[in-house]
Order: sequence, then C-alpha cells, then structure tokens
Amino acid sequence: MNHITTREVVLASNNAGKLREFSAILASAGINMIAQGTLGVPEAEEPHATFVENALAKARHACQHTGRPALADDSGLCVPSLGGAPGVYSARYASMNGGEKSDLANNLRLVSQLQDVDDRRAYYVAVLVYVESADDPCPIIAEGRWHGEIVDAPRGGNGFGYDPYFWLPDSRCTVAELDPAEKNRISHRGRALQSLLAQLRAYSA
Repeated sequence: MNHITTREVVLASNNAGKLREFSAILASAGINMIAQGTLGVPEAEEPHATFVENALAKARHACQHTGRPALADDSGLCVPSLGGAPGVYSARYASMNGGEKSDLANNLRLVSQLQDVDDRRAYYVAVLVYVESADDPCPIIAEGRWHGEIVDAPRGGNGFGYDPYFWLPDSRCTVAELDPAEKNRISHRGRALQSLLAQLRAYSA
C-alpha cells in the first residue's frame, strides 16, 4: 500500500457537512478527500441494522465505481431510553414516520419522542471504514463515541443534524455552539478519524 498521505481518497458521501469535517481533519495529514458525487458515484443502499455494515457497504460501493481507495462512515445518534433510536436511521428518522426528510423534522420527532422521558442521555457514534479496493479482505475500521444529552430547544448556529439539540454537560453548550475546529477535535467523528489515521500510519509504515 502506498503511503496514505500521498493518496486521493473518495469519500463515500455527498453530505457537505461531513465533507467539511473530514477534509479539515485529514488535510493535516496530506489526504485529499473527493466527494463521490463529483465522480458520478450514485448513493449506495444502506440496508443493514448496524453502523459498521452500512459503512462497509458504502466504502465498497464507492470503490467499485471509481477504482480508488474509499472512506465511508455511518454515523448517527443513539438514545438509550428510546431503545437506541434513531440509530442507523438518524438521517431519515422523521420520514420513516411519514414526515419529511430534513434535519428540522428529525429533531422535532426526537424531541416529541422524549417529551415525557426523564432520561435524556444520548451519544453520537461514528464508524469509519477505509478500503483499498471493493474486495479488500482487511478493511480498516475505527469507531468514536460522544456522550451528551438531548435538550428541548435548539441552540447555536454551527454544525448540522442533531447538533443544536445535543447538549454537552462538560462544555455547558450544545454542539452547534462549539467552534467548528473544537468540534472536529472532540467529536465522535474526530475521535474516529484520529483512530483511523493511527491505524493507517501503522499499516503503511
């Protein structure tokens, strides 16, 4: 395997927020991320019940279409008092119940589900999968988690997804109130990326 810092890697996502976060962290290691949409790659199916299976499916899909190394993530919000929901369905939580597919609708459904629930603990989880090829027998897998609580009203203008409602007790703010650089450093995705980078460097040494 060529050293990863000399490679262009396809990001198996068209999410602009994720692309910004991945690029900001990986650029420091010399990695140039390319969104799959710019290469004509269609969205992959995400039929699985676990984050790792969906991430692997997306990474392999991007490799099949481009012939390049690919990095995929599957991430979401898990609320233990809701049985782990929305989980792998975080991006379409409202649309599964007949609502629209949007961050606002997802957040409103989440808050509604927690209306009479005292336990507001929640955690973000991100699982990253890097593959050299579609049939790579040894994908590199990394995971990060970020614990907090769900609040009833949004705060802050940064971030995306559930960030305005995800309260960080230690920081006394929501994720959407964090400086983007600080978020990248301490987030579930940031932690997963740091783990991934360590594994890539060890593998390519």
